Amino acid sequence: MKRLPLLDPDATDRFPDPRQALTEPNGLLAFGGDLSPRRLLAAYSRGIFPWFGEGEPILWWSPDPRCVFYTERLKVNRSLRRQLAGKQWRLTIDHAFDAVIRACAAPRAGDPGTWLVPAMIDAYEQLHRLGHAHSVEVWDRGQLVGGIYGVAMGRLFCGESMFSAESGGSKIALVALGRLLHELDFPLIDTQVSNPHTLGLGAIDMPRGQFLQEVARLGQSPGRVGSWADLTPRLLRPGPDSAPAQSS
Repeated sequence: MKRLPLLDPDATDRFPDPRQALTEPNGLLAFGGDLSPRRLLAAYSRGIFPWFGEGEPILWWSPDPRCVFYTERLKVNRSLRRQLAGKQWRLTIDHAFDAVIRACAAPRAGDPGTWLVPAMIDAYEQLHRLGHAHSVEVWDRGQLVGGIYGVAMGRLFCGESMFSAESGGSKIALVALGRLLHELDFPLIDTQVSNPHTLGLGAIDMPRGQFLQEVARLGQSPGRVGSWADLTPRLLRPGPDSAPAQSS
């Protein structure tokens, strides 16, 4: 039986080779360490992310395959257009990161658990304050009805979680983020592990070896560190695949 490595608490930028991850459970690579900004950024720059539950040690993962979106392919499809017809939702970016991550952590019907334990929320809020983590918010008459958040590494965006308080909220947040990232020359959004929801929105499974090559290529590119709030007017500009939402 393969022994799972324990991370050195003093070596915050050192991880095992992601290709050494277990096949069962798929992608489990190491445990321990901390959720400091330096360690988190080192992990994302290697195609690794944390994922663990309440009462568990910090677990680090790099699954094979890896689920990704190509930003150029993220569009408002016909069914989403119909779903959003008549709505005048407003879109912002980096206006309510804390509210988005807490909404993502809220228990859902039939699934009372969450991987977004308080330590994870604190860690990503710190990354946001440092200008590495960002959120897109969807508003309806002042109420937050959807959103998505993640971490930007160079020209790679690592999507972490999204939520909907009204049907279509998370989808429009994802499409808006994808279009903005495409404008900013971010070709990929990493969504870690595929599920019927992401695959239905156009995600694909990419072999881990290919994904790690993309991480090395895109993660080393010059990025845009700091608040992205000034990019709000560029969310879902009018176009052939835009949705009936407004940015402000």
